[in-house]
Formats: sequence, C-alpha cells, structure tokens
Amino acid sequence: MASLLIKGGRVVSPEDGLDGNLDVLVENGVVRRVAPDLALRADETVDARGQVVSPGFIDLHVHLREPGDSDSETLETGLAAAVAGGFTAVCAMPNTRPVNDCVESTRALIERARQVGLARVFPVAAVSAGSEGETLTDFRALAEAGAVAFSDDGRPVKTAGLMRRAFQAARPLGFPIIEHCEDPSLSAGGLVNEGEVAERLGLRGIPDTSEEACLARDLVLAENTGARLHVAHLSTRGALTMVRAAKRRGIRVTCEVTPHHFTLTEESVVQHGANAKMNPPLRSAEDVKALVAGIADGTVDAIATDHAPHAPRLKARPLDEAPFGIIGLETALGLALTHLGHTDKVSLWQLVVLLSANPSRIINRIGDTALGEIRVGGPADLTIFNPEVAWTYRAAEGRSKSRNSPFDGCKLRGAVTATIVAGKIVYRRPARQAA
Repeated sequence: MASLLIKGGRVVSPEDGLDGNLDVLVENGVVRRVAPDLALRADETVDARGQVVSPGFIDLHVHLREPGDSDSETLETGLAAAVAGGFTAVCAMPNTRPVNDCVESTRALIERARQVGLARVFPVAAVSAGSEGETLTDFRALAEAGAVAFSDDGRPVKTAGLMRRAFQAARPLGFPIIEHCEDPSLSAGGLVNEGEVAERLGLRGIPDTSEEACLARDLVLAENTGARLHVAHLSTRGALTMVRAAKRRGIRVTCEVTPHHFTLTEESVVQHGANAKMNPPLRSAEDVKALVAGIADGTVDAIATDHAPHAPRLKARPLDEAPFGIIGLETALGLALTHLGHTDKVSLWQLVVLLSANPSRIINRIGDTALGEIRVGGPADLTIFNPEVAWTYRAAEGRSKSRNSPFDGCKLRGAVTATIVAGKIVYRRPARQAA
C-alpha cells in the first residue's frame, strides 16, 4: 500500500472546518488521517512547513482543444498546465471539433484523460446537437456517461424556447446549465469592450448590454423552471448586480469570474493586442472594482480560468482576425493571491472556497465523492502552495502548448509547490523556481 505523509503544513479545508498546522497521511490514494504531529513512517514524506495544504483546486471552465485543435493544445499539455496551476480536476468545455454532444465523445474524453494520468477531467456536454441551437442533446444519457453539466459554450443557448427546454431537462438531474451570456445581435462584430478604448482604437465594441440582456432572459427562465443556472466568465457590474438580486430572490444561480476579468481592464488591449482579446472582453476599471467586491461579498461563487489556448500563428494575426481567448491555468493562483489575498480583499479561507469547495459543489462533487474537501476516507486530491514565494511568470516556460497570455513577464506572489491526484504527486515546482 503506497503511503504519503505531508508534514507541518497549514491545512485549510472549509468544508471540514480545518484551518491549522496539521499532518496529512495518505494511503493508497485515500486520506487516512489528519492530525497534528503524526509520528508515522510513510513511503514518501513531503515537508509542507510554511505552506498551505488545501483540497485540490477544480477549474469549472477549461478548453482543452482535443479533439480538433491539437496545434493549440492537447490533453497532455493542457492537463500538465492544469496540475502546474494546482488544479486536480478541470471541466472540459464541449466546443471541440467535433463538439462533445454524444455519449461516445464524453466517454472517449474521460478515457483519454485517464490514460494521461494527470488531472481529472469532468466533461461538460453540449446543450444542443453540434451546439447549433436547434435540438437538445440527450441529457440523461450524457450524465450517465460522465458529463457534469451542459453548455453550448463559445456561444449562448440560441433561443429562449431551447433554453427553457434545457432547464426542464437538466432539473431532474440536478445538473447546471453553464451559460456564455451574450446576445449576438448586440455583440456581433465586436472586438473589445464598447467604450473609450474601442473609440480610441477605432474598433467595434461589445457592449455590457450584450451580456446582461442574455443573462436577464436566462434568470427569468431559471426562476420559471426552478433549474440551476451557472453563469460563465461574468464580466460586468450590471451582470453582477443581477446575479446578486437573483440569489436574494431564491433563484438557483451561481457564477464564476476569471482572473483576467478581476485584474485587467480594457486598457490592456493597447499594450497586449490580441493577447488581451477575449469574449467577454476586458471591461472598465469600474467593472473590475465591482467584480472584486462581488468576490469579497460572496456573490461570486468561483474563480475559473476560461483557459483558451491558441497556437502562436493564430494570435499573431491582426486584432480583427485573431481568435478570442487566453491561457490561464498556470497563473490563476498567483493572480488570486497577488490581487485578492495579499491585498486583504479576500481571506485565504475564501480563496480555497472559490478555487475548490464551491466549484466542487457546483458540479455535484461535494459529499460522497469528497472532492473539494479533505475528508478522512475520501480521495487524496490536494494542492500544496506557498502563498509568499515571489516569481515571474514566463509564458514560454509554461506547460501549455500555447503562449497567448497578457501576463507574460508579470511578477506574482504565491505559487503551487505540489499537486496530488488520488494520492499521486503529479506536479512538483522545480527547485530553481522555488524562491
């Protein structure tokens, strides 16, 4: 029986009420004991003094590009980036080629991830066949095959009628519909946020109202059906206000915010060009301030990366031709600690909730499966990080196959030192980067 003893770290697991210097004993992939000063021998011992031991991070929003775009990312490179970022599990969005809209695709993705043997992969299956917005996929069959949610991500669910039927199909399963909130009639042709920067650069903008109009529709339908709505990459003050009010009314809505949306403004497009082009776009400073406040007060449920790799040749195109999206798995924790934790906007406890416990709950993995927590008898999916280590992110040194990041060269404080999945150490921070 393989054993691992993690010594002396600050164990933070909100679901279990843990926050203190404790040892964690892992045997055969399972957490066996959590207690101070365990005088035990193990096959391997990890010295975690001065570091935090948390439940493994779960990313609700990742594009792994396989199948169909392996020049931008493969399962091997995407999952290597995930574990380097402390993520023990990722939710793979369905807008691959072909779209993940059938049982066979869902099962194949799970099996490929198992063969890679790094982070767990939870497939998010398409709401509609081909994500074309015409016919619902078979939600029950996809759930039985291993999907954890449904989304036409990359695009919003096409019509109110289809969304209502999707909610009605998802509700008995207890699964969320993950929505990319956008009204294409308002955003079509837009490249960046509608505002002063777009005007200065002579570019067509994407207005706040595109996100908010779609969200308003979906909130009405979620309330009508009693189903679960999860808002992907929320980016505007107005959308945040709507989610906050909906929660108070008892609507079953959750939302995520990305590190790029709570750290960068539309001004970044001037400096970084296509590497700061994403959808929804980077918004105003007022929006960023509102998102940070929403994270702090609990309106925002999760931090998710929307990791969207693109081959360098694609992002090298002119701004109007380059695709939307940036990579984000390897910078998420550093950005969250630097901009939220070390500025006293969010506690370390809250950050673990945002990166682990809440994402697990949203995809129904809290409880019997014991992800998002450090439970004796549960799977040993753990993230160890040093919140104080200073480092500089270099995209060229990253594990993702792509390099499209506006954070290249960014100085960060806080880094993952080890990632453990099912009791196996799948990532260790190189010693040369430890200081």
